[in-house]
Amino acid sequence: MTALSDRPQMLPEEFEDLAHLLARTADGIRPEFINGKLGVKPVPDGDHGLIIEWLMRICIQSRPELWLYDQGLKIQTYRGGHARPDGTLAPSGTFGSQGEWANADGALMVVEVTSYDSDTDRRDRVEKPRAYAETGIPIYLLIDRDSAEVVVHSQPDGVRYESVRIVPFGKAVRLPEPVGISLDTEPLKNWVR
Repeated sequence: MTALSDRPQMLPEEFEDLAHLLARTADGIRPEFINGKLGVKPVPDGDHGLIIEWLMRICIQSRPELWLYDQGLKIQTYRGGHARPDGTLAPSGTFGSQGEWANADGALMVVEVTSYDSDTDRRDRVEKPRAYAETGIPIYLLIDRDSAEVVVHSQPDGVRYESVRIVPFGKAVRLPEPVGISLDTEPLKNWVR
């Protein structure tokens, strides 16, 4: 019997094969591969979708040359990982011809909206900020429905985000460059339990 610590980690190529299989056979989950570990997140609910729609409208009105993608990304500078953020803001056309798991180089911002599940704290508040900072994605926007807050992570140093700004739903927040968009977060109050 092999101890868990002695088990070889899953390779990114093995994850991609498993993700394709799960997409065809398992309803209600979305696989991710972060820090060498396989994980899943639930399929978003209706209010989750409305939040992404709200953000997409703001982004298109403010910066029409950008698009908020639903795109799987290759993340992290070591141990190969794959994540499917709820949204990835990048110049239009950035992910053309890259397939299901694109290089994150063109991403200006990734967005996660918390789900009401037991894994949200570890996944969205701990693992993903670190993985996105390691990858060098300029901004990680967390729309936290549990705490009714918007958390803007910026200035990645290759390990973590040096700047973290927390704003309660209802207040305005400016996303720093390279995004440079202001958000009136009042509507977010409508999409929390």
